Amino acid sequence: MPTPLALGLLWWFTLGGLGLFFPYYSLYLRENIGLEGTQVGLVLAAIPCIGLVAQPLWGQIGDRTGKRTRVVTILTLGTGAGYLALGHTDGFLMLLACTAGLACFSTALIPNCVAVTLALAKDDRGFGRARVMGTLAFGVSVVSLPYALRLFQQHGLARPAATPEGEAGLGLIFGCAAGFLAMATLVSLILRSPASTSPRAHRGQWRQLFRDPAFIRVLAFTFLAFLFMQGPTILFPILVRDQGGGIEALSHMWILMLLLEVPLVYHFGATLEMFGVRGVIQIGMLAAAIRWGISGLTQDLGWIYAVQILHGVSVWGVVLGAPLYVNQVVPPELRSTGQGLLAMLGVSLGSMLSNLTAGWLIDAYGAQAPAQFGGLGALLLTLALPRLLPDTRAEAPEPVDPTPSRALARERD
Repeated sequence: MPTPLALGLLWWFTLGGLGLFFPYYSLYLRENIGLEGTQVGLVLAAIPCIGLVAQPLWGQIGDRTGKRTRVVTILTLGTGAGYLALGHTDGFLMLLACTAGLACFSTALIPNCVAVTLALAKDDRGFGRARVMGTLAFGVSVVSLPYALRLFQQHGLARPAATPEGEAGLGLIFGCAAGFLAMATLVSLILRSPASTSPRAHRGQWRQLFRDPAFIRVLAFTFLAFLFMQGPTILFPILVRDQGGGIEALSHMWILMLLLEVPLVYHFGATLEMFGVRGVIQIGMLAAAIRWGISGLTQDLGWIYAVQILHGVSVWGVVLGAPLYVNQVVPPELRSTGQGLLAMLGVSLGSMLSNLTAGWLIDAYGAQAPAQFGGLGALLLTLALPRLLPDTRAEAPEPVDPTPSRALARERD
């Protein structure tokens, strides 16, 4: 199987499974299990909390061994097993434990997929074309779930929810997600890394990343970005339910969320050439500020529906832009470690605090409070970003003139 096709299928099955799990897990915990908002926040916070250890650990294993594709195989297998276990779990403490077990693998999966794709794709355009397959699969999963649920409910196969407003049979997401990850495991076995794309890091070499100001700054930015974005995103189903929307409304909103994401991710390389990686990140952050600011202030479900189109801009700008920024500023032999540290200190730590804060805000101030918090914070971060992140294009060295006589002539002038 050609490498570009295998990379596309890897992203298809990986994010196809995530599309069943991520948009609906908080709703499942709240309504099908009957957890309180703070308990939901604690369960969800376990994912980034475990990621603080798992992400750099798996990144170091990939960089020290050079077997980055085999690490992805282990992570897809473990993530699928974690999804399957959640489908047979009940009660707050058991859900907390099983979610933590899932996080040992799932939190490191996307960063390692990014590192492998960047190593095997020919250029940034190849990365975007592989990654967009994941976006499409995510959309297919989100849209298909309500229809699958109705089919299960009609045949009496759906398990009743713990609350009257809950969606019967929502636990279907776990078995289906596990099936997607099983296919991702098979695809990952096809991938082979040529020696030229598998440089090995030396023991302790990762420490030099913490002496790089550009790397430290992107860590700080990513932490703040996910502090303001993650909680409102993962608890968004509760906001939709609070405004009178059901699972169909949530599914339709995800279609709109992916409407811009697909073309933007597919043309990621071209947009990088136009705006630079810092410009892409700033546009994505501004989109998040507008999305959550409006979602947190309006009582009109139609307006909430409309601004979800900005989700794709945020994914394109922040979720893809930050790893690409890291890829530009770290040595090739430390790219998996760099992505792991970004995921640990930026994504996971920021997400953990964001989920806890959002869960508390729902209990204290209502379902719109996390969106209000996220909108204001994202706006302030957008304004501060030019001072926070150096422009990598500005730091690129000028090309050396290969003609000695011309270079000498310029020196004489």
